[in-house]
Amino acid sequence: MENALQYTKRLLREGARVHHSLGQNFLIDDSVIQGIVENSCPEAGVPLLEIGPGLGVLTRILAQKTAEMWAVEVDRQKVTLLRQELRGLPVEILQGDALKLDLAGLWPGRKGYVIGNLPYYITSPLLNHFLAQASLLTGMTVMVQKEVADRLLASPGGKAYGVLSIAVRLAAEAEPLMEVPAAAFWPPPKVRSAVVRLIPRPYPGFRAERADFFRVVKAAFGQRRKNVANSLAAGLGLAKEEAVGILKAAGIDSRCRAETLGIEEFQTLTDLVQQRGEAFPREVTGVTSATTCTGFREEGKDET
Repeated sequence: MENALQYTKRLLREGARVHHSLGQNFLIDDSVIQGIVENSCPEAGVPLLEIGPGLGVLTRILAQKTAEMWAVEVDRQKVTLLRQELRGLPVEILQGDALKLDLAGLWPGRKGYVIGNLPYYITSPLLNHFLAQASLLTGMTVMVQKEVADRLLASPGGKAYGVLSIAVRLAAEAEPLMEVPAAAFWPPPKVRSAVVRLIPRPYPGFRAERADFFRVVKAAFGQRRKNVANSLAAGLGLAKEEAVGILKAAGIDSRCRAETLGIEEFQTLTDLVQQRGEAFPREVTGVTSATTCTGFREEGKDET
């Protein structure tokens, strides 16, 4: 079998193209591929889905490890190429948007595993989409930009900790697998990448209404350089004195910053803000969409 670099070079010579608008960088490092496979392949009988297979350098290895696999690719040219290169292997190539993929339609009544090299510009929406279907997953292994991986793995108190960190913690346990240098891709990106494994599980003791909870969280992180009292006041339309009073009732120093607060403290703040009623207009508290309730899609705008 051709190694990853040989395989990629051949396909590029044969006319495969890099579409930068789709965030395409092709993985060419066999050691990284081996690491992903060894740390991700599910048990026998567990269906597998790959997001964004590109030229199929990882797909061709994964398809030999499972009896049931799908790969979803938005690029029509790559779909044609993959169907030709991977014919004979137990993998179905789907052309379309992974954000519209319903896992219950792939493996109804069962749990499967998701692997993907996620483009930066849709990383958060993709995580949102699949973790919202966590009851149908045994796990996910995702390659993301290093700064995003830091957010996925961050604990309270660090600069990387924020809305995305909290949203992931509510849905899954996150574990770092490896860092991936730019040289592992062609063309090499200008940033480092990292591979993270997510194991879905419900957050123990979560009691808050999700839409309200994430409105408080987003407000708190909306102005990261300011103390949490100022951020909450601005984000929730409160007077500064009201925000200070709510924080005091929660036992939180109003001079601290949002990144020092854990999920339990945000739940307490949500309870106290809900008691005021008017801080959550009806059209906000009534929202039930996965995007609003999990808080992923807007995360990139809230944090820099």
